[in-house]
Amino acid sequence: MQFDTKIAVVIRTDLEAWQKLNVASFLAGGIAASFPECVGENYEDGSGTKYLSLIGQPILIYGADRAQLSRALDRALARDVRPALYTEDMFETTHDAANREVVRAVARSDLNLVGLAIRAERKVVDKILDGLKFHT
Repeated sequence: MQFDTKIAVVIRTDLEAWQKLNVASFLAGGIAASFPECVGENYEDGSGTKYLSLIGQPILIYGADRAQLSRALDRALARDVRPALYTEDMFETTHDAANREVVRAVARSDLNLVGLAIRAERKVVDKILDGLKFHT
C-alpha cells in the first residue's frame, strides 16, 4: 500500500542502543499524539484477546550525526513541517514537564539534538531528509 504521507524518525548514530530505542519510542509517540489519523484500529487475536492499536503506516528510521540532525530540523521548519524532537538533555530528566523545561532553556541553534520525527507528504519528507541513509 502506498501512503500519501511518510513518517520518518532520525536518530543520532553515536548514541547507546538503549538511548536510540528510547528516542525512537518517544518520537513515535509524538507522531501518534499529533496525528491521531495515523493510528489504526485496536487488534484482536483469534481467541478474542484485545490489544492496543498501533500507528497504521511504516515508520522509516534514519541515522544522522549532529550536523545532519540540525540540517534536517532547519529544512523541516523552512517547509512548515513541525517535528517532534528529542535532545540529549532529556536523558537527564524524569518526566514530561522537565523535558519541556530543558528544551525551553536552549535556543534552537544550540539544541543538542539526538532525534527528530516528522510526518508530511512523501516528497516533502524526502527533501527534508535528502542525503540521509537508513539507520543500521
